Amino acid sequence: MSVRGARRLMALARGSRALRTGRPRATWRDRTAPLVLFAVIIGVWYFVSLVVLDRDRRFLLPSPDSVVRVAFLDGHNLSQLLRALWLSTSVALIGLGVSIVLGMAVAIAMSQARWIEKSVYPYAVILQTIPTLAMVPLIGFWFGYGFLSRVIVCVLIALFPVISSTLFGLQSVNQDMLDLFRLHRIPRWRRLVSLQLPAAMPATFAGFQVCAGLSVVGAVVGDFFFKQGKPGIGVLIDLYRARLLSQQLFGAVILASLLGVVVFTFFGWLSRLVTGRWYGAETP
Repeated sequence: MSVRGARRLMALARGSRALRTGRPRATWRDRTAPLVLFAVIIGVWYFVSLVVLDRDRRFLLPSPDSVVRVAFLDGHNLSQLLRALWLSTSVALIGLGVSIVLGMAVAIAMSQARWIEKSVYPYAVILQTIPTLAMVPLIGFWFGYGFLSRVIVCVLIALFPVISSTLFGLQSVNQDMLDLFRLHRIPRWRRLVSLQLPAAMPATFAGFQVCAGLSVVGAVVGDFFFKQGKPGIGVLIDLYRARLLSQQLFGAVILASLLGVVVFTFFGWLSRLVTGRWYGAETP
């Protein structure tokens, strides 16, 4: 076989694998487009900071290089940011874990009995619609102003997406498959483990991704109000805002955003790892 023929067969094999998995091959545009957009954002940032704003107003939007120099290259400030980020990460991860366990338990219970869904789901919606800022003073009165209260705020903010997405996935199982399981008189718990939970995984992991981002938001919001103990990233953001330390403020915001992106990306990777065995298309 010639070299050209071998290359053609390899290309056909790669294409057939892509069709089987439902995953289109990434092109150079897919790889470079995010980098180009990032460069455009940095360019606009520089233009506004150095051209649009006067010198005495540049503290409103410091240039990217000054943010990196002051916030991240200064050893003292960087260590302060990393300590605060570690505390906020701990709060966010604990709140995320509690939200996942509690949300899945509630969703599974609602999927197994109609009367449970009718009883519980309205209160889950009410919990989502209550402004979290209105609940923060009550949480402080009941549980204090430390670590526990910050975790509770994370759970309140991040719980509902897990409940709604998991319940949607459990209730979207193919009806013919359910009828087949019932025809063979397979127990309810076996139907749940062998059919409903695997079928609900894509929707459940989508809820996990939303929950992951919201848990970081909850950790930062909790820091703004519960300032006892070691400061989290939200406490530093509030402190830098009060002192007009714009470079440090932007650095803290960037770190908080990166934390949310990392947790969100992790659950996206975990979703592809777990559901890829059953589902060809990638989840977002």
